[in-house]
Amino acid sequence: MPHALFVSTANMTDRTGALCMICANSATLSKLEKLMADGGYTGEKFADGVKLLTGAEVEVIKRNELHSFKVMPKRWIVERCFAWLDKCRRLWKNCERKLSSSLHMVNLAFISLLLRRY
Repeated sequence: MPHALFVSTANMTDRTGALCMICANSATLSKLEKLMADGGYTGEKFADGVKLLTGAEVEVIKRNELHSFKVMPKRWIVERCFAWLDKCRRLWKNCERKLSSSLHMVNLAFISLLLRRY
């Protein structure tokens, strides 16, 4: 289950959105030690921002081979969560008018997943 969620407009970069998510959920992420991210989050500016906000280090997990299937260590955790969200018909397309509605739909998808498991 996610520890923090943040939905933004399309004109915000992923790195900026991640830093905004960390700022908005600083109480929840206070015990964060390591942040695992994909190749889009490289750069010292992002790593320094995460270090400043939470004190955690950033570990970038890159894809080595683009055209072959290979299970990457630790990357499957994030990919599994995206696969769970893909099962929710309402999240296939963004048809919400407000960002808060989109955020609530993601929260409801994870709550639904939790209720089905237990």
